[in-house]
Amino acid sequence: MMHHINNTYRLAVCTAMTALLLSAQALAADANKPHPHHGKVPAYVAAPPFVKLDAKDQAQLEKGKHIMKQIHNADGKGGGGIAVFRVQAPANVIWQVISDFNKYPKWIKSLSTTEIYRHTGNNLWVRFIIDTPFKDYEYFVKHDYRPSEGWGTWTLDYSRLSDLDDSVGYWRVYDAPGHPGMSQVEYSVNLSLGWVPGFIKNLIVDKGLEEATVWVRVQSEKRQKEHLAAASGGSAPQGTVPAQATK
Repeated sequence: MMHHINNTYRLAVCTAMTALLLSAQALAADANKPHPHHGKVPAYVAAPPFVKLDAKDQAQLEKGKHIMKQIHNADGKGGGGIAVFRVQAPANVIWQVISDFNKYPKWIKSLSTTEIYRHTGNNLWVRFIIDTPFKDYEYFVKHDYRPSEGWGTWTLDYSRLSDLDDSVGYWRVYDAPGHPGMSQVEYSVNLSLGWVPGFIKNLIVDKGLEEATVWVRVQSEKRQKEHLAAASGGSAPQGTVPAQATK
């Protein structure tokens, strides 16, 4: 989800959030209050569909580039996008990284806090706080992660009040066709933000997609190198796989 924000993206989010706070629809995060609705953006009730890629997209992936596609909600109050990219690491290592929520603040500059507050089976509930120059923005997310099936989805935790109006998305990880040892990763997010200027929504979608995915490649490839070094008699990999990644 909206985990990674560079300076331009942070400014866009700050401006957007300020506009929300000044509007009648502004929310104030509170773990003891329910969200005002149970979802405005359609959620995934099962495995998400594979992203359809054309020949141009495939050529970009072969060059090691990210594929990014924007989504604009029909009501004009939000949007998101889809990113597809390749990682030089097997799927299990990538899922270790994606599921390692406790490490997110170390990997993501603007994310100050993550807290797993509930874990049942495939479901994990995580509290996030984004730090901005204006204020902190807090939101609560319910994840349904199924690494053995190659996908994981999320929505807001509607039993708690978040600063985001709504957020729905997914990760999918599978073997990159024709590239042994390499994985293909799909990421999708759709946000309901209330009213914000069009140029701000474009920044959130465009830069947000890039910032929300690059860290997965960097950390997964780093962790894979550590695993290979350990297997060949080098030092052990840094960090351990969190409990939620193995359940």
